[in-house]
Amino acid sequence: MEPVLQALRQSIIAGKKAEVEAGVHAALEADLPIESILADGLIGAMTEVGQRFECGDLYVPEMLVAARAMQAGLSIIRPRLVAGGVPMAGKVLIGTVKGDLHDIGKNLVAMMLEGAGFEIVDLGTDVSPQKFAAAVLEQKPHILAMSALLTTTMPSMQTTIEALREAGVREQVKVIIGGAPITEGYALKIGADGYAPDASRAVGLAQSMR
Repeated sequence: MEPVLQALRQSIIAGKKAEVEAGVHAALEADLPIESILADGLIGAMTEVGQRFECGDLYVPEMLVAARAMQAGLSIIRPRLVAGGVPMAGKVLIGTVKGDLHDIGKNLVAMMLEGAGFEIVDLGTDVSPQKFAAAVLEQKPHILAMSALLTTTMPSMQTTIEALREAGVREQVKVIIGGAPITEGYALKIGADGYAPDASRAVGLAQSMR
């Protein structure tokens, strides 16, 4: 790997936003392929962050800092990715369900997925089943990711899946869910396609559904 990309990767892992921005500019000035900057630099760094999290070497606050640093770099190369027609890993529609205003977990999942090369459409918090269904119809994502932190808002996940069926789009999108009270058993019960207990494994789950 090019030394400039290795340095970029380490800056992301360390969460040093200014160094990441400088590293991306250095890679561009060195005329490195935009695909390499994305794959070897940004995506490679976030893959390592996820692995370190699963091993217990990094914790959620450190993942958030790394993800924000990655986003700073991604914002610089995004126009070039679009102009160059570089394909994304897929499109993910994400949001916290109706009645739930918690967004830290949802935001971390969104940033980790973006770092893995997915296009993200974030609907925010307190998203109604009807809004989810309408957005699936309009955006045509590969994956719909729903988050809930409160046990009282969990039923909205099932209601959303029912809304997708009523709108005729359930078969067009994979549904994955997560959040503190969510279990794999609950995902199976409501007819979701998958469940992830944390942001790192949400990335692996999404990648398996491409």
